[in-house]
Amino acid sequence: MKVLKFLIEKEFKQIRRNRFIPKLIIFFPCMMLFVMPWVANFEVKDLKLIVVDNDVSTLSKRLISKASSSEYFLLTDVLSNYDEALTQIESFSADIILQIPIGFEKELIASRDTSVMIAANSVNGIKGALGSGYLTAIVNDFAYNIREELFPYSGWSPVPIIQAIPMHRFNPHLDYKMYMVPALVVMILTMLCGFLPALNIVGEKETGTMEQINVTPIGRFTFILAKLIPYWIMGLLVLTLSLLIARYFYGLIPAGNLKVIYFFACVYILTVSGVGLVISNYSSTLQQAMFIIYFFIMIFILISGLFTPVKSMPNWAQWIATINPLKYFIEVMRFVYLKGSNISEIVDRLYVLIGFALMFNLWAVLSYKKSSS
Repeated sequence: MKVLKFLIEKEFKQIRRNRFIPKLIIFFPCMMLFVMPWVANFEVKDLKLIVVDNDVSTLSKRLISKASSSEYFLLTDVLSNYDEALTQIESFSADIILQIPIGFEKELIASRDTSVMIAANSVNGIKGALGSGYLTAIVNDFAYNIREELFPYSGWSPVPIIQAIPMHRFNPHLDYKMYMVPALVVMILTMLCGFLPALNIVGEKETGTMEQINVTPIGRFTFILAKLIPYWIMGLLVLTLSLLIARYFYGLIPAGNLKVIYFFACVYILTVSGVGLVISNYSSTLQQAMFIIYFFIMIFILISGLFTPVKSMPNWAQWIATINPLKYFIEVMRFVYLKGSNISEIVDRLYVLIGFALMFNLWAVLSYKKSSS
C-alpha cells in the first residue's frame, strides 16, 4: 500500500507540474459545454426564402407575410419568374422556394382548394427536409385560418374529423440542448480520461522515467492501478464541473438521481482510462499514441449516437456500436436526465460497462511488460 501511495503521489505531482494539463482539465469542459450545445444541433433556422408570386393578390401577400414572419425563414426576394428563383437556389443564394400559382386567391375562394409548390435545396438533406416541413406546416396553418375566416357559417367545418394532438414526452419544448448537453459531458470524460493516461505513460517512456520504474520491484497491477486512480479522481471532478455548468448555464436538472450518474461515471472512467493505458502499452512515442487514440476516439464518437441515433445507422454500424462504451454511457446520461431512469431500468448498460472496464484494465495489466533495458 505504501508503494501505491507513493506512485499516486508521483502522478499528482506530475499533473500539477505540467503547465498544460491543469488548464486543460478546467478549460476544455467549459469550452465544450459553452459552445458545442449551440452549434452542434439539428435545429434549422434563418433559411433563405424566395417567393415566386404569380398571383399578386391579397391572400398571396398574406401568405408571404406569414411565412416571412416565422423565425425559421428569412425572406430574401419576391419574384415573378420561377427560373430566376431556381438560379438563386443553384448558386446557393437561397435555400427554399415557395411558388404561388396564378389564380391562387380565386381558386381558394371558389373551390376552397388550391395548391402551392415548395422547392428546396437538398444538398444538405436534413436542411432541405426540415425546411420543406416547416414551410408546409405554415401553408397548412394559413389555409386553415383562411377557410375558417371565409366560411364560418357554410356548414363546412375546417376542423378534421380526426385531429392529431402531439405530446412531446421527456423534452416537451423540443430543446435540442437538453438532448446534447448530457452526451457532451460523456464526450468530455472520454477525451480527458482516455487521452491523458495514454500520453502519460508514453511520455514517461520518452523521458526515461519508465526505465527507472522497471528496475524497481513494483508489480504490474500496482503500476496500472497507480495510473488509473488519479485520472479516476480527475474524471469525477470534471464531471462535477460539467454538471454545474449544465445546471446553472442551461438550467438542466436531471429528472433522475445524481447518484446514478456518478455511479455509472465511476465505472465508465475506469473503462476509458483502461483503453488509454492499453494504447500506451503498445505505443513507443507520443506521436504514435496520439494517432492511435485519435483513430479510436473518432470512431467511438461518430457511432455512439452523439449526433445521430444508432438505430438509424446501417446494420454493420449498429453492430460496431455494440462494442462502443461511449454509446452506453450516453444512453444512461440521456435516460437519467430526460426520463429519470433508475439503476434497475438501465442495469443492462451497467453490466456492459463493468465488462468493458474489467476487460480493458486486465488487458492493460497483462500488456504492461517490464524490462531492464
